Amino acid sequence: MCEGSHRATKAKQLALALALARVRSHVRAHGRGPGPVEPTRLAFRDMVDEATTAILARPTRAGLTVLGTLLGVAAFVAVLGLTATASGQVSKRFTALAATEVIVEDAPAEPSTADTPFPADTEQRLMRLNGVRNAGTYWQPSFGGGEGRGVTVTARPPSIDRTAGEPLTVIAASPGYLRAIHAQVSTGRLYDAFHQSRNQRVAVLGRAAAHRLGITRLDMQPAIFIRDTPLTVIGIIDDVDRQPDALLSVLTPSSTATTLWGAADAADGSPPKVLIETRLGAAPLIAQQAAVAIRPDNPDRFKIIAPPDPKQLKEQVNTDLGALFLALAGICLVIGAVGIANTTLVAVLERTAEIGLRRSLGARGRHIAAQFLSESAALGLLGGLIGTSIGVATVVAAAVGKDWTPILEPATVLPAPLIGTVTGLLAGLYPAWRASRIEPIDALRR
Repeated sequence: MCEGSHRATKAKQLALALALARVRSHVRAHGRGPGPVEPTRLAFRDMVDEATTAILARPTRAGLTVLGTLLGVAAFVAVLGLTATASGQVSKRFTALAATEVIVEDAPAEPSTADTPFPADTEQRLMRLNGVRNAGTYWQPSFGGGEGRGVTVTARPPSIDRTAGEPLTVIAASPGYLRAIHAQVSTGRLYDAFHQSRNQRVAVLGRAAAHRLGITRLDMQPAIFIRDTPLTVIGIIDDVDRQPDALLSVLTPSSTATTLWGAADAADGSPPKVLIETRLGAAPLIAQQAAVAIRPDNPDRFKIIAPPDPKQLKEQVNTDLGALFLALAGICLVIGAVGIANTTLVAVLERTAEIGLRRSLGARGRHIAAQFLSESAALGLLGGLIGTSIGVATVVAAAVGKDWTPILEPATVLPAPLIGTVTGLLAGLYPAWRASRIEPIDALRR
């Protein structure tokens, strides 16, 4: 007799012996033959013990089974956590820069008959508004001659390979504009109210403009020529937080530009503007008050460019990133559910004799179904717990690597193990149903 047949015979004999012992015990207790037998019950503790034993009996298989659920839950937590963290960082940077910027642009109904849009004390008027940090006017002077906004700028003394000059943009800007863009110099200094009030013929160069002109040092007091007009370079701007075009431009005091090339004129296609830097949260209010503060006699002539609502940006980031990565997390969960279902179904086929033995001892179909459902749910819970831990660690590690503040919503982290448990339960429904349908006689015959 082969070993498999021997084991099956022993299982049948054991089942019959246990059934006979149960009958004898009933006779001793009641003094009569077997009558109606009390229904068996499956305690919750016994069900947990059975599930734990079955998982520990095959640790390698259990580990591979929970891998899919583990990856799915980890992706779920990591995606939502990284999305919230990235959204918070984007919102923070957006609020610190764009959300504190208001631009006032001259847009008269009749440009040909428009007068000077901004009074000489425009900066002082705006600084009186509560919430304004810096404000400054700026525009691009018109040089005529078909050159448009750009003009050839040469340096004295010129560099060897740049004797012909470079086409650069000239920006006429008040000192408040330099403060509003947070201009930082690598050498020299920025012009200030003194240069503005005296119409000094000075200029500061953006980093890229200075490189193109071959100017890297100021100890020789280099000068630049805009056409035939000399300007002394007193500083080189290394970086700005706003208006990055300034790094490729020549900036000169607005009063100097007005004296040399005339006042700003919206009719020539370069309307003068005012850049306003506000405190956090003050931009919407300043956008409503700026035009009245500048020209209370004609506030409707200005076009106000206010920052968009940062909440809309955050919601858009959440929607775009969340929809993409949650789909990937869902695919991982489906793969995990298929793995649990396949493993549980194989376990049902392998343990048919055990199922028959339990049924012959009085276990009902729902008890067998509960046993296998508890095993699949335990596998799902195990994958959910480990996956949640991995997801949280991923979010924290990514945030630390980027020097961000990790953001993890409790509504995301806390339900994650439950998602793994539900996935395991759903995956074990069909195998548990198959196990509950196995008849004791058919099982013991195999």
